[in-house]
Amino acid sequence: MLELFVSGAEKNSGKTFITAGLAATMQSLGYSTCVYKPVQTGAIEKSGFIQAPDLAFVKFIDPYIKTYFSYLLKNEAIPLIAAELEHTYINKDVIFQDFASIKREFECTLIDGTMGLATPLADKFLEQDLVKMLEVPVLLVVSPSENSVNNTLANINQAVASGVKIRGVIINDCQEVIHDLNIKSMPKLIEKYTDTKILGVMPHIENLKKINPNDLISNVLTGIDIESVFDVKIAKLEL
Repeated sequence: MLELFVSGAEKNSGKTFITAGLAATMQSLGYSTCVYKPVQTGAIEKSGFIQAPDLAFVKFIDPYIKTYFSYLLKNEAIPLIAAELEHTYINKDVIFQDFASIKREFECTLIDGTMGLATPLADKFLEQDLVKMLEVPVLLVVSPSENSVNNTLANINQAVASGVKIRGVIINDCQEVIHDLNIKSMPKLIEKYTDTKILGVMPHIENLKKINPNDLISNVLTGIDIESVFDVKIAKLEL
């Protein structure tokens, strides 16, 4: 079974966009795929129901992908604070059991993170602790427009030092023409100053809410090394 934790270097890196794209692509390649979000903050009320916006986006891209969550919180604060405000305690054992149950049903399970690996989920329990508990590799999503080079390098090296296995980095939301030398040099600097490989580059998309799902899958297949992301040989890609 294929399992991957998708985390962002910052809040607006586009990790849910990449998660949805990867999930839809793997589903299109014949893998039964699901997306699990342990903790969703910023939940919205729609038609009398409380909705997880990140999982709703996954469903927009591919309505046949199964989605799950353990905790759904309305406040947009970090999970630890949002849970306290709503008199809820985020229990890591609940997440562990939910994940163990969900992953048995699918060939490919993508876990959509929160606001970054250093985000507190509960008392003395960060997102990076969750990753280590679930024993899954991390795909780190970085947006050049949102993340500085030094911040990105610090995030990667801190995660590795804490025992997190980084599968690789996706550079997301890249403009066609880049004038900023720092942004242009980001892929080279990541590979030079960390032990992490760049596994893909995704272009800037003006309006994510109007993207054609087939176009997203096409962008993923041409812009991301899917086999390296999941560490598996995919027969359909060899044809």
